[in-house]
Amino acid sequence: MGLAGNAAIVGAAQYKPEKYQTAPQMFHLEQVADLAHKALLDAGLHKDDLDGLCINGPQFHEASVFVPAMAAEYLGIEVNFAEVVDLGGCTAVAQIWRAAAAIEMGLCQAVLCVIPARMAPLAPNEDPAWMVQAMRYGGHSTAFGAPEAEFDLPYGHMGQNTGYAMIAQRYAQQYGYDKSAMAKIAVDQRFNAQYHKDAIFRGKELTIEQVLASKLVADPLHVLEIVMPVAGGAAVIVASKELAAKAKKRPAFVTGFGERLSFKSPTYAKEMTVTPVAEAAKRAFAMAGLTPQDIHATQIYDCYTITVLLSLEDAGFVPKGEGQRFIKEHNLTFKGDFPMNTHGGQLSFGQAASAGGFSQVIEAFDQISNSADERQLKGCDNVFVTGTGGVMSEQGALILQGG
Repeated sequence: MGLAGNAAIVGAAQYKPEKYQTAPQMFHLEQVADLAHKALLDAGLHKDDLDGLCINGPQFHEASVFVPAMAAEYLGIEVNFAEVVDLGGCTAVAQIWRAAAAIEMGLCQAVLCVIPARMAPLAPNEDPAWMVQAMRYGGHSTAFGAPEAEFDLPYGHMGQNTGYAMIAQRYAQQYGYDKSAMAKIAVDQRFNAQYHKDAIFRGKELTIEQVLASKLVADPLHVLEIVMPVAGGAAVIVASKELAAKAKKRPAFVTGFGERLSFKSPTYAKEMTVTPVAEAAKRAFAMAGLTPQDIHATQIYDCYTITVLLSLEDAGFVPKGEGQRFIKEHNLTFKGDFPMNTHGGQLSFGQAASAGGFSQVIEAFDQISNSADERQLKGCDNVFVTGTGGVMSEQGALILQGG
């Protein structure tokens, strides 16, 4: 059961990551239209080819309900498939497989998957501090009746940093914690970012010593092991095999996927060091008929360095507890023997809110379509991609293969 591999990513577009105060403000509908136009140009397709839409919901500025209908109307398209996906950093990966499944079911032939993530202009009566207030507790709910509001927030477990630090502490207790190995993840990815023209940290090289000397935010996580939020946004076009044959670039076929939601707060995790991606990756590999040894590049969601470590282990690239040794023994740059996050990852490319996960998807497509410029790998046919939402709460995996 699963995908037959008859749907592919054929075009993509993403805004250059920028600091919020310097990025241009655009209504989210404008961003959707602009990103769709750019992605269609990249694919060599026309707006009239689109008959499916996957979009994010809660962060959409102009409305919180009927978002697909409003966006489709603004784009001037009629769709046979529409989906709102709300999985945080897993949203991009989740949109892709849903689009591929809809196409293989015969519902549609081309789906726009899009997340706008630049600031939208404020309404005359809108509080300019709304975003600061919304981010104060990270992904936690302060609403009356929410378990987190009663059992997490009053005890200092708030925001993402504390949750991921708690997971890292648990890992250290069970398997040990090599700070230099963890720092190397960020350093290798920073090297890759020097070869991506849009990376926010391009031109700023990094050493292990600098990572370890940076501010300790939540023990054991340093500030240079944590993503810097940026303004951005991205879109991809997923199309049928027939349309993919007409596209400009070599398509990246979606041959496997998996998704797993295990909890909202790690307070309720059965075991913090075993993450949802373990089941998601197992399903993705089985569906594609591949193993981790068949993969030519990995694009691992990297909100924190600990996310990368656990994802590599749980996806089957290295046994549990041996990830730090693996990281130190291998070159994770695009020039190395285990190319990972060849665009710099979100740690060095930039994380545009929920759209940040698209950077991994788009880098996979760039590598498969031979569009990765100086960082292009030779013979890149099979790429493994992950997405992570919340505090290791919801994770997804994709296998993309060149056609």
